[in-house]
Amino acid sequence: MIADLDWASYVGFVGTACIIGAYAYLTYVEKPNPFVLHGVNLSGAALLTVSLMVHTNWPSLVLEGFWAAIAIFGLFKALRARKRRDTKPT
Repeated sequence: MIADLDWASYVGFVGTACIIGAYAYLTYVEKPNPFVLHGVNLSGAALLTVSLMVHTNWPSLVLEGFWAAIAIFGLFKALRARKRRDTKPT
C-alpha cells in the first residue's frame, strides 16, 4: 500500500535532492565552490528539518542538526578564507 504524500513529504524529498546533489557536486567537480557546496547542504538540511518536524523521526532530526551545523561551519570557514584572500596585499 502506498500512502498519500503530503506537503511535508515533498519538502523532505527536495531536501534529500539538495543533499544528494551537493554530494554529487563535491564528487564530480575538480574544485568545488564551498559556498555552493555548503549552501546547498544547509538548504537540504533545513528542508528535511521542516519535513521531520511534521513527521517526527528523532534520530533523523538529530542528524539534520549536525548536518546543518557542519554546513554552517563550512560557510564561515569559506567566508574567512575569502576575507583573508581579499585583504591580502597583491
